[in-house]
Amino acid sequence: MGYDQPMRLHITVDDELVAELDQRAGRRRRSAFIAELIRRGLDDERRWDDIEAALGAIPDEGHEWDDDPGEWVRRQRADQRRVG
Repeated sequence: MGYDQPMRLHITVDDELVAELDQRAGRRRRSAFIAELIRRGLDDERRWDDIEAALGAIPDEGHEWDDDPGEWVRRQRADQRRVG
């Protein structure tokens, strides 16, 4: 679905929002600013899709940490195989 050149969009925005956009990004940077906001918004939407898809993936019980979550965390942090 790639395009050879950037796609033009026509959107309607009230004057107050345009004034705030110009104050934040400048008149000459409207398109770049809006494109970046769209990228961020779509990235957030994808992340939420992943989170929602994972809901319920871990059962409510039967974990190593059920008896003492604090102790489980301490063991995880002390593990030499830990990354980070």
